[in-house]
Amino acid sequence: MDERKRYDEGMKTRRAVVGDAHVDRTLKTRTKFNEPFQELITRYAWGEVWSRPGLPKKTRSLLTLAMLTALNRGDEFRMHVKAALSIGVSRDEIQEVLLQAAIYCGVPAANSAFHIAEDVFESLEKKKS
Repeated sequence: MDERKRYDEGMKTRRAVVGDAHVDRTLKTRTKFNEPFQELITRYAWGEVWSRPGLPKKTRSLLTLAMLTALNRGDEFRMHVKAALSIGVSRDEIQEVLLQAAIYCGVPAANSAFHIAEDVFESLEKKKS
């Protein structure tokens, strides 16, 4: 696959998973400094990995939540909780991932992730009201 096609596929997948609003915000905040990075993640994270047929998007999302918990990457975790919910991952499934992460990644990492997930759930409930 050529780089342009990989980028286009990545942008399509990125929009499907994290939503148009998030992608549009990242495009508006592109700078000369961060543009190569944004293109890289669009081509490879979204166009190469997330677009592969070997795992469903829901499974990739749950794996991503587990890995972000392990790495204690709160900002990315928050964004991926929202994305997970938007592609059909349930709160119960997120809870199960975090319980398993508590055992394999450590209680402090899972504790932080639980707090962030609850914050996301609350903010989405407020938007519905």
